[in-house]
Formats: sequence, C-alpha cells, structure tokens
Amino acid sequence: MPTDLFYQLNHDKKTKIIDVGISEFAKHGYTNSSTNRIVKSSGISKGSLFKYFQSKEELYFYILDCITAELTSSLDEKTGMLPKDLFKRVIKYSEFEFAWYIQNPDKCKLITKAFMKSDTEIYQKVETRYNLTGQEIYYKLLEDIDTDQFKWDKQKTIDILKWFLKGFNEDFISKTEVQNSMDIANIRNEYVKSLTEHMEILKLGLMK
Repeated sequence: MPTDLFYQLNHDKKTKIIDVGISEFAKHGYTNSSTNRIVKSSGISKGSLFKYFQSKEELYFYILDCITAELTSSLDEKTGMLPKDLFKRVIKYSEFEFAWYIQNPDKCKLITKAFMKSDTEIYQKVETRYNLTGQEIYYKLLEDIDTDQFKWDKQKTIDILKWFLKGFNEDFISKTEVQNSMDIANIRNEYVKSLTEHMEILKLGLMK
C-alpha cells in the first residue's frame, strides 16, 4: 500500500503518477519497466516516488489493484443485464469486458501482461494475489442462471465451465500478447467468435 504521504498529495499529482505508471507498465511490463522513466514523466524526484511507495513492486500492485477493481466494478454494474441462459451469459459478459478494454487500451495492455503465464516471481505473486478474486468472478457470473436444461449436477457443470473459461482466457491472453499488432476491437471480435464456437461444443455435452 502507498504511504500516508501519497494520500496527502493533491488529486492531480496522484493521478499523474498513477497514469504514468499505467503507461509504463502497459508498454514495458513489470520486469522491463523503469522507475527512472516514471519519475521523469511524472515530474517528481526518485526520492519522492520512494517516499510514496516503498518499491517498484508496491507501486505496480497498487496500480494493478486499482485497475482490476475498476474493471470488476464496471462489470458488476452490468450483471443485471446478463441473460439467464448460461452460454449466452458467458458470451455477453465477454462482450462487456472487451468494451471496457476498448475504452481503456493501456489498462488492457497492463492486465494482459500481468496475467500472461510465465515462470517469473512477479507472475507467481500476481497469480496468488488475484486467484481468489478470479474464482469469485467465475462463480458470480454463473450463480444466477437457468439450470433446468443441465444434463448434470449444477455445481459440477459450473466447475467444468469455470475450468474451461480459465484455460481459454489464459490461452487467448498468450496469443494476444504475440499478436500485439492487432487492435483491441479486432481482438474482441476474434475472441467472441472463438468463444461462441467453443460454447456450442460445450452445450452439446452439458445440456439436455
């Protein structure tokens, strides 16, 4: 967490530091990001930055916390608009999520880099920190659905979908990072198309 000194800064200065941090981590990822570039673009000294945050890692996770909370809040507001049909709900949710990414391209890049699988220590910390949040999102997405047409036990069906979505999203994120020349709107279209095709296959096995 930031120190009290950070919270005592005026709104514009705090926003400037965070916006510059988002841009830096989005462009370079955690490992290759530079606190020297951050302080230069923020118009503060390096000593000041480390009075606000004890380390680059602390700054990184504060920013990532803010972004994931913003995304989650945005999606929570739209939960009531989701259809009851399980498969339509998953697809509509992904459309809402990508709409947010399109509106926030740097935040999208930062999240993509943060959650792309790797053997780095920082990725392991990201996985540990946000694993529970991810589980809650999956269950919240799937809890209020029409289960009358399920072939199997509701909980087992939800678990299967949760595992599928986690793996599907991880695979898609890794491909997206490789295809970084694509714009987010094209990525969204490709994601929804592929997800819809896979949902049709799952539907055959899970629905009556």
